[in-house]
Amino acid sequence: MSFKPTILFDLDGTLIDSTDAIVNGFYKAFKEHNLAKPSKEQICSFIGHPLEYMFGSLGVPNHLISDFIAVYKEDYRQNYLAQTTLLPGAFEAVNIASEFANLGVVTTKTSLYSKILLENLGILKYFSVVIGRDDVINPKPDPEPILKALKAMNATTSNAYMIGDTPMDAKAAKSAGVFSIGVTCGYESKEILELNCDYVCCDTLSAVEYIKIYKQQS
Repeated sequence: MSFKPTILFDLDGTLIDSTDAIVNGFYKAFKEHNLAKPSKEQICSFIGHPLEYMFGSLGVPNHLISDFIAVYKEDYRQNYLAQTTLLPGAFEAVNIASEFANLGVVTTKTSLYSKILLENLGILKYFSVVIGRDDVINPKPDPEPILKALKAMNATTSNAYMIGDTPMDAKAAKSAGVFSIGVTCGYESKEILELNCDYVCCDTLSAVEYIKIYKQQS
């Protein structure tokens, strides 16, 4: 059993900025199906949710959602590496965190794309586990992906933290019995995060530094 802290990270809006890759993929799907495309702001308001939920919330009829997702995934597959960057301070955050904690990723992206992306960005080596949408039956806000990550890492919930930029991350963490830290560098407002998270920081580097100090004092 690990006695080091465990830190789980969300991806979009927490460690990476893949806004362009996501938005362009949605635009392509709506264009190919001759449906009026939503605004960038509308798409971004749902980033972090599973694709099924995102397309449904943007007005796509249920019987067409799988077709929209297929177009989106093909466009994303072709462009996501070129159109995704680390958020400011993300590399430093992961590097510092790796010095005192065991690290994992819990995302609603597929683990296949996530691992390739993290490798391309030079930080996959820091994570002992990556749990994606394809690894679970119930994605965030269900606690299943967090609990699965902790089990794979042989870690306890009492010494674990979930860093994310949406209420989904916080709700999943709460249900799993894990301390949640919201970051405002992503897609949700500080006010909403404060209503859902145990603690809120401006970015992921600040969140890691908080955990490091918090652990030293506890």
